[in-house]
Amino acid sequence: MTTHVVPAGNQAAVTVKKKAQPSWSWVLLDSNGGTTVLDVDKYAIMQRVNVHARDLRILDPLLSYPSTILGRGGAIVLNLEHIKAIITSEEVLLRDPSDEYVVPVVHELRRRLLPLVNAIDRGQETSARINFDAGVEDVFPFEFQALEVALESICSFLAARTLELETAAYPALDELTSLISSRNLDRVRQMKSAMTRLTARVQKVRDELEQLLDDDDDMSDLYLSRKLSATSPVSGSGAANRYSVSPTIGSMISKASTATLWGDENDVEELEMLLEVYFMEIDGTLNKLTTLQEYIDDTEDYINIQLDNHRNQLIQLELFLSSGTVALAIYSLVTAIFGMNIPYSWNTDRDYMFPWVVVVSGLISAVVFILIMSCARFKGLLGS
Repeated sequence: MTTHVVPAGNQAAVTVKKKAQPSWSWVLLDSNGGTTVLDVDKYAIMQRVNVHARDLRILDPLLSYPSTILGRGGAIVLNLEHIKAIITSEEVLLRDPSDEYVVPVVHELRRRLLPLVNAIDRGQETSARINFDAGVEDVFPFEFQALEVALESICSFLAARTLELETAAYPALDELTSLISSRNLDRVRQMKSAMTRLTARVQKVRDELEQLLDDDDDMSDLYLSRKLSATSPVSGSGAANRYSVSPTIGSMISKASTATLWGDENDVEELEMLLEVYFMEIDGTLNKLTTLQEYIDDTEDYINIQLDNHRNQLIQLELFLSSGTVALAIYSLVTAIFGMNIPYSWNTDRDYMFPWVVVVSGLISAVVFILIMSCARFKGLLGS
């Protein structure tokens, strides 16, 4: 056996090359409305936004993670259905910018940011409105505006899918109740499967919002601007230029004092109001799906009742035919008797006796059938 020794000078040649990480496609939107498409690996993203690798795994499409909104240091890691994003106090990173469902989110973010930039260029103070009577500033942090766009997009997306399902499901269910066929049953089966999957998706988003609303510490972690100002304070005028008032929900709930951003770290009322609005919206979508589920269950119960009724009718028909068979068996006994070669004392006058035998045996068969049916009706085996 021969042993090969690698010289010390050549040891560097035997180092194992680190496996290259696959690159991810991102779109970056900054607070100035700029848009940049990036194609980088997760290590570059980790260095840019300062998040851990375990947090980036939440955004991996190959791994199955529930809907998540996490505050991690100076970033918010967001995983809501097709929206997988990292939000900081000055920029947003969105996965898969070419995805058909992500493109509207990018356009909406740009629409929200560009009016602010244009207004600042013209010298208009639209990013902060000072209320001299109340002594407060209406400010809406950049991270909350981006979070609002994501929540609004996902709630609208799930609501649209629910509306499409309702539009197709209710007519199909009504058609099934009027005509039970294999085609209609298969349509309803497919819609029920789609509804079950959609309900699970809506439930995940609702549960995440509910869990976030129940924990003030988790909501406090989402105040990136407040944490940033605690480490590097900025002047009031400079800070105002970094925030914008949301044109939708944010414009109604962003009336908070300066202490909301730079004061009490336990004050989460602004974010709580924002989340409650979309929690109620997603809860309404879930209620629609629950109502549809109840309608499907009622339709299934109605169909089962119809099938049970048909089954009872078949049982009654079977009882009717069985009773008739018993009665005819008695009548056929006459044929068996006349088929026997047995001498009878009255067979010399056959032309006279045969009609009576036929009539009497027929009457006996009819009486037996009536007795069987009457007994079955008396015991409730036959419907009225």
